[in-house]
Amino acid sequence: MTVEKRPAYNGIINVYKEAGHTSFDVVAKLRGILKQKKIGHTGTLDPDATGVLPVVVGNATKLADYLTDKKKEYIAAYVLGIRTDTGDVSGNALPDGRQRITAGENSATEEAIRQATAAFTGDIMQIPPMYSAVRVDGRKLYELAREGREIERRPRPVTVYETEILHIGKAADFCRVFDRYYGEYDCMIPGYEAYMDDRTLVCMRVVCSKGTYIRTLCEDIGSRLGPGAAMAALKRTMSGAYSIDTALTLSQIEARNSEAELDPVIQPVDTVFKEHPAVTLTGDKLRLARNGNKLKLDVHRMNVAYLGSDKLIRVYDDRGQFFALYEQTEQRNVYKARTVFL
Repeated sequence: MTVEKRPAYNGIINVYKEAGHTSFDVVAKLRGILKQKKIGHTGTLDPDATGVLPVVVGNATKLADYLTDKKKEYIAAYVLGIRTDTGDVSGNALPDGRQRITAGENSATEEAIRQATAAFTGDIMQIPPMYSAVRVDGRKLYELAREGREIERRPRPVTVYETEILHIGKAADFCRVFDRYYGEYDCMIPGYEAYMDDRTLVCMRVVCSKGTYIRTLCEDIGSRLGPGAAMAALKRTMSGAYSIDTALTLSQIEARNSEAELDPVIQPVDTVFKEHPAVTLTGDKLRLARNGNKLKLDVHRMNVAYLGSDKLIRVYDDRGQFFALYEQTEQRNVYKARTVFL
C-alpha cells in the first residue's frame, strides 16, 4: 500500500521555549516532529530563559532576518547585591559579588531603582557579555569565556523602548509571588536558591530592540545603584507580532501534528508583511516576477490602498498565492525583487 506523503509545511510557528532547551534544540526537535529539515529560529534565547521563539518552516526560512529585526518584550527578574561571571545567578560569584546592600548610598530604595531603570531607557550603548554568541575574530564569546578568557568588547547601540517595574521586594519573598509574573512553563534560573535572602529582587517588563542583552541591562542597572545585580529569571513575552498568548510548547505542537491539527497555528509567510500593499500579477509580469526580474508596475492603479510612500509591496499570483516581496527602485514605477519565497 502506498502511503501518501504529506506536503511540507511553510510558515511561522510561535513556539513557547521551555527552560533547559537551547534555541537549536527547539529546531532539532521540530525537525523530528514535522519530518522536514528546512527549519530555523528567529532569535536566540538562553537555555535558562523561556517564552516566545518564532520558528520559520519551509520557504519561510527566508524570513529569519525580517523577524529578527522586530521589537522584543521580556519579563526579567534580578537580584541586587551580587555580581557573577555570567551575569545571572547560575554563574560564579565574582570577588566583589557577595556584598550586602547596606544603608547609605547603596540602600537601593524604590525611588533609586526606578531612577536607575529610567536611565537605561532610550538609545543606549551595551557591551555584549562574554557568555554570548557574539563572534570576535571568528570565535564565539562564550567559547572564549569557557576557556577562562575575557577579551575587550566594543559597545553596541541598542534601544530600550519601554520599561515598567512590576515588583520590588526581598528576594526570599519572590517565590511566593512568582506565578503573578510568570507561567506554568517558567522557572527561576538554576542557582537562585543561594540568593533568596534579604537582598532586594526587582521584576520588570522591558520592550527593546534586537541585540539587547537583558542580562547586561540588569547588570548595568545594578552597577548604577552600586551593589551590582545578577538576573534570576527571564521570559520573552513578545517577538514582533508573536506573543506569549498564542505560543505552543513542543509537546503541544507534537500533539497537534499527530492529530492533523497543526495547519491552523502555522502563520502564512505574508502575515509578516501585512502592513505593505498587495498586488496580483498575471501573464508575462507573473512569469518575470517568479524569476526575480525587475517589474514596471503602476501600483497606484493596482492597489487602491497604496499611498505612494511605501517602498515595499507584496506580490501574489493569479491564484491568490503570495510568493514575493518587491521594493521600489529610484526609477519611477520600477520595482526589484527583495525576496522570492519559492
